[in-house]
Amino acid sequence: MEHVNIPPANHVKVLGGQGWVGLIDHLGSETTIVNAARVSFGKIKQEMDERDIKLLEYLIANHHTSPLEHMVFTFSIHCPLFVRGQWHRHRTWSYNEISRRYTEVDIECYTPEKLRRQAENNRQASVAAPDFDDHKEIELIRQHNLKSMELYNALLDAGVCREQARGVLPQNMMVTFWGTVDLNNLLKFFELRDSDHAQWEIREYAVAMKKLIRPIVPHVAEYFERQGQIW
Repeated sequence: MEHVNIPPANHVKVLGGQGWVGLIDHLGSETTIVNAARVSFGKIKQEMDERDIKLLEYLIANHHTSPLEHMVFTFSIHCPLFVRGQWHRHRTWSYNEISRRYTEVDIECYTPEKLRRQAENNRQASVAAPDFDDHKEIELIRQHNLKSMELYNALLDAGVCREQARGVLPQNMMVTFWGTVDLNNLLKFFELRDSDHAQWEIREYAVAMKKLIRPIVPHVAEYFERQGQIW
């Protein structure tokens, strides 16, 4: 039995290698999408041709999205708690996560490689600060993570139950969960999370997932590239 904290074979590392996202499985193909769109005609095709590609692009461009929902992806995601919190705002996904009620093994905490400044005109945004001498602050984060783990382990050693002891672990704690989503809602996720307005950390995951699914939906990727988006 493989451990849940080990990434699947098909994965992309993010956050300087501290996080990752992997493609566990998928259902359907681009042919599935066009077959779903044409189901009323009672015909099914096995391969895509130029007419199918144009139909696929028409469906996306005109927001005829229900055929896209017949294609489904399952990802394994290893990310900090604060990223998980943003991710779970996407309520069309199905989630299952490793529980710290049941295990205390392999706990790790995320330490940023570089800190950003608070944006002056946007309370929910940050800006890159290449000249920011953040070595002291990063070390403070690392020490806080270590002290949180020390307290957590001391509570366990004293007999405190895991479900209460976990309350002292920081928002930087890494969590691993599975997320399953149809293509329509995955594209909506990309629109919001691979955006200049998204937090940098979750954007890393959105970009990585595009790389993972591109071989499976090449014509979808090419359509968005022509609209000026990066895949």
